[in-house]
Amino acid sequence: MRAVVFGYHNVGDRCLRVLHARGVEVALVITHRDRPDENIWFRRVADTAAELGLPFIYGEDPADPAIAQAVRDARPDVIFSFYYRAMIPAAVLALAPGGAFNMHGSLLPKYRGRVPVNWAVLHGETETGATLHAMEARPDAGYIVDQTAVPILPDDTAGEVFEKVTVAAEQTLWRALPAMIAGQTPQRPNRLAEGSYFSGRRPEDGRIDWSQPAASVYNLIRAVAPPYPGAFTEVAGQRFIVARARRLQAGSAPAGLPPGLHVQDGRLLGLCGDGGVVLVTELLAHDGALVTPDTFSQILRKQTNEENR
Repeated sequence: MRAVVFGYHNVGDRCLRVLHARGVEVALVITHRDRPDENIWFRRVADTAAELGLPFIYGEDPADPAIAQAVRDARPDVIFSFYYRAMIPAAVLALAPGGAFNMHGSLLPKYRGRVPVNWAVLHGETETGATLHAMEARPDAGYIVDQTAVPILPDDTAGEVFEKVTVAAEQTLWRALPAMIAGQTPQRPNRLAEGSYFSGRRPEDGRIDWSQPAASVYNLIRAVAPPYPGAFTEVAGQRFIVARARRLQAGSAPAGLPPGLHVQDGRLLGLCGDGGVVLVTELLAHDGALVTPDTFSQILRKQTNEENR
C-alpha cells in the first residue's frame, strides 16, 4: 500500500508511526506550519516525518493546485488524514484509487465536526473514542472502517481525554490496516441521523456563567482546561482563568452569597446557580501567574471598597 498522509498534532504523529510500523509506503506527508499565536503543546508531524525519513511538505490549503499536483505526483493508493485542520477537496480525494480515510476523535456518528473531545467533555459524556472512516464531501460522513471507545471519567479534563483518544486512534489504525492492505477494508454504516454535529469553539466560549448549574460550570472548566485556553471569569476588570477545579458535595455552599467566585476559609469557591459549589484548585491571572486565595481575597476587598465609594 502506497499512501499520502495529511497530518498534524499528536494523532498525526502516532498514526504516521503506525503506518510506518505496518510497512505502508508513505510517499508524501503534508502538514501544517505552527501558528505563531498558538500554544504548541503537541508533537509536530514534520518532526516525525523527518525522524522516519519520509518526504514532507507544508500545506495550509488543500485546495491549492500545488497540493493537488504534489499528491498526484506521489501516486498514492490511499490517502489518510490524521487531524489535518482543513477539509480535503473531493478532487484531491479522488486521486487515491483505493480510497481516502480520516481519523476522527469521537465515536461516529456522534460529535461529527470540530474539537469533538472538548464538546464531549462539555456535554458530560462518559465515553468517546476514535473512528477511522472513509472521507467524502461532507465532514465525517463516510462509512466507518473501525472505532475504539475510551471512558471519560468524572474528573477528566479534555487534555486527559485527548491523550486517551490518541491511543485509541493508534489502536484503531493498527487493527484496521491488515485488512485494508489486503484490499478488504471493512465498511460499516455511519448513520448520521443518529449522531450530532458541532462547529469549532472560540476562546470567548470559555466564559463562565456562574448562574448555571454546578455540573455545567464544572464540565466547561474540564472541557477547556490547559493546555486549551481555559474557562475564565472576570472580577474587578481583570480576567482570571479557572485552570483546575473539582466539585464539592451538595450542601457545601456558604449561605447568603450570590453566584460567582468567592474566598471562604482560605479556599476559592465558585458558587453556582443551583446552589452547587466548585472548588477552584488552580486560578491563573491573564499572564499565567498563579493567584492564591489570599491574593484574590484582596482583589475582592478592593472591588468592594471601590463600589462603596
